[in-house]
Amino acid sequence: MSVSATTTRAPARSARPAGTSEHKSVKTGSVAWMALPALLFFLFFGGVPLVGVVLLSFTQWDGIGAISWLGIGNWTSVLADPVMWKAMGLTFGIMIFSWLVQTPLALLLGVFTAGTQRYRAFLAVLYFLPLLMSAAAISIAYKALLDPNFGLAASLGIPILVQNWLGSPTLVLFVVIFVLSWMYVPFHSLIYQGGVRQIPKTMYEAASIDGAGTVRQFFSITLPQLKYTIITSSTLMVVGSMTSFDLIFVLTGGGPGDATRVLALDMYLRGFRANQMGPASVIAVLIVLIGLALAQLLQRVGGKDKSSSQMEGM
Repeated sequence: MSVSATTTRAPARSARPAGTSEHKSVKTGSVAWMALPALLFFLFFGGVPLVGVVLLSFTQWDGIGAISWLGIGNWTSVLADPVMWKAMGLTFGIMIFSWLVQTPLALLLGVFTAGTQRYRAFLAVLYFLPLLMSAAAISIAYKALLDPNFGLAASLGIPILVQNWLGSPTLVLFVVIFVLSWMYVPFHSLIYQGGVRQIPKTMYEAASIDGAGTVRQFFSITLPQLKYTIITSSTLMVVGSMTSFDLIFVLTGGGPGDATRVLALDMYLRGFRANQMGPASVIAVLIVLIGLALAQLLQRVGGKDKSSSQMEGM
């Protein structure tokens, strides 16, 4: 009788151990409500304006008068406009070259400043100074420094640097990429610095015992361990380049001609200079769609092995 009772109660005692997927889902569900305020905040300040912009893209409105329904007229006119395609090409060009410049510089600076030496901490403070300045202030400062008549090069008497940097359609693109990189490299260096400090020191100690030098450790340990940090930083760079406006607006105003009329600036000029809110809304929707597509593409390139990211640093 007692054996039978024990046999009957056995399955009940083999209850689901903690740590199973169902247990985790119940635990996650119990704290999911904590994300509700952030979700509501995003829907109110992000989702509602986006829906409004999508609706405006199908209307005709000068920003003051009555709004009239136009259908897909704005979309067909904007997609057939060569000015928009030129702006999109410039945006992608600045995005690609900015990524090529910023990623290696930010990675090396992040690795360097992750050290514990005091002089590195002092240099890190100097490197991060651009983060304290606004885009408008940086643009005004560079406009003054690059002036061919009264700028820094003219004052120092260096003829090779006395160029019409902001007046040449070719040079101005390099100036924009340089200033954007100078402004945002410190931010991405900070991300890489945090990523490097999460890498277990035992990995470097083991590599040193095996005879690996600094360069070998960088390529065999640091770089692979920063895989997800690189994906995160690249996503921020790409999406940030799609929406770059304030710095270019103050620095060049889109000129000379349309040499720096990027997509975000084209949207502003159509909406607030030409009073064409419908076409401007079309470009805004395009920026959102392209940004989301690029961000999703980078996440897929990085893979979905989230547990590996948590176990291996960032």
